[in-house]
Amino acid sequence: MSIIHWIGIDDHADKWSIACLRGEETKPSREFEVVPNDAGYRRLVGWLKELSTPRVVYEAGPCGYELFRRLNAAGIPCHVAAPSLTPLKPGDRVKTNRRDAIKLARYLRSGDLTLITVPDPQREALRDLIRGRDAVRKDLLSAQHQLTKLLLRHGHRYRDGRAWTTRFWDWVRKIQLPNADSQIVLDEAILTLGQRQNQLDRFDTHIEDAARRPEYAPYVAALSVLRGIRTLSAMTLLAELGDLRRFASAPQLMAAVGVVPSEYSTGDKTHRFSITKAGNAHVRRVVIEAAWHYQRRIINGRKITDRRKGKPQALVDIAQRCDLRLHRKFNRMTSRGKRSTVAAVACARELIGFIWAIGQTVHP
Repeated sequence: MSIIHWIGIDDHADKWSIACLRGEETKPSREFEVVPNDAGYRRLVGWLKELSTPRVVYEAGPCGYELFRRLNAAGIPCHVAAPSLTPLKPGDRVKTNRRDAIKLARYLRSGDLTLITVPDPQREALRDLIRGRDAVRKDLLSAQHQLTKLLLRHGHRYRDGRAWTTRFWDWVRKIQLPNADSQIVLDEAILTLGQRQNQLDRFDTHIEDAARRPEYAPYVAALSVLRGIRTLSAMTLLAELGDLRRFASAPQLMAAVGVVPSEYSTGDKTHRFSITKAGNAHVRRVVIEAAWHYQRRIINGRKITDRRKGKPQALVDIAQRCDLRLHRKFNRMTSRGKRSTVAAVACARELIGFIWAIGQTVHP
């Protein structure tokens, strides 16, 4: 019977710290460091192939999944662990690369690690596109705040309608600040906003083009039957979650997104708090924004009717049940005195359940 070698790798940009536990041994049979370049990959793969049954693990981090893909391509089983779910001992106050590598190998052997699903290169590229757009959105929002606060400090506040409209920009461009230095800051802020908006528009165009690809179009069309879910939201769900069939139940997906209540209970005492906010923050933001659409009275307008037209009846039935259930829940919670923000998060949790149901019928 072959002996399993449990190998933990502490992955960093400058070096890998590697520890190997042979079978049930408590102390590492070998520890060494490797520089993560082509020579380092050849050395690591060559050593792993000499072992009878290697099992490799490292934690997800900024270095990505290149190590995972190279080792699996070489026929060596490799896993990636979720770092936020790696067990921690409260009394252990010493952290080094060597100790982390040994800990990963030991936890892999005991089954105490939570392993993540590594996206394929195509979906990871799509995720880069979606997250790049989100980064530009944040930069645009920050630039908008800087402009409005600059004007407010100089006594200018727009009171004739909503900001960022054509009339608003006509008002901004007419402003002349008394100090030349301040006027330079204003001109640069206006220029920055224009650049960020153009960049965001380009990202939106690229995402719309990607959504028309044959591998993504059925998934986007299916999710778009839900109120509040359009192309960008559906592509975010696709890029971040992938195939929803890997979640055994809707509550499991809710927990993965972090919209379930946190709890601290002991004995006969039960204490529940706000949502855990664990898991994917990008998906959590998208579904909470979509949940606000269920606040108002449900009306099947032209846009939502066109999105549901020609879709399988099973998907339309799911969307209609979602409309009734979430609108009723939103109103019941707010009528009991709950804040609308709390009601939106509660509706987002149930919206994820309907997203999961659609994901069982269509998948990327």
